[in-house]
Amino acid sequence: MLKFENIRFNPDLVEFHSIAKQMAKSVGYTANLTIDKELAQLLRLRVAQKNECSYCIILHAKAARDAAIADEKVDNISSWYNSELYSKKEKVALDYCDVLSDGKSKEFQKYHDALEEFFNEKEIAEIAAIVINMNVWTRLKLAQGATPRVKE
Repeated sequence: MLKFENIRFNPDLVEFHSIAKQMAKSVGYTANLTIDKELAQLLRLRVAQKNECSYCIILHAKAARDAAIADEKVDNISSWYNSELYSKKEKVALDYCDVLSDGKSKEFQKYHDALEEFFNEKEIAEIAAIVINMNVWTRLKLAQGATPRVKE
């Protein structure tokens, strides 16, 4: 059995944590969104993996499997760009996810434009919100030190 321990601080000490929870209700893994639920979960898992957040990787890998996403896709998310397991639509969204998470591209517009081939404006806004929300959560969990431990 697994448990998580905050080794640095209790996030409930500041109002920010309750605001983050509201964001999660809006675009987190239990939210009702327009975009495909599988794609949304792949985006969450990719952000968790990119930001090396143990808590988020474990949580979102489990959520992906619970959503019946193939194990191969879940396990291969770190190298999605070298795989044929993902559709062109998924790859465009994952590419956007990587660039938005990195926040350093001088050509961000081209990644946004690529989304327009597959997604409408609302879906693009949801994709951006999912990625932004996950980046908030991964950094919050990293900062608070949400560390996985085997429950004794």
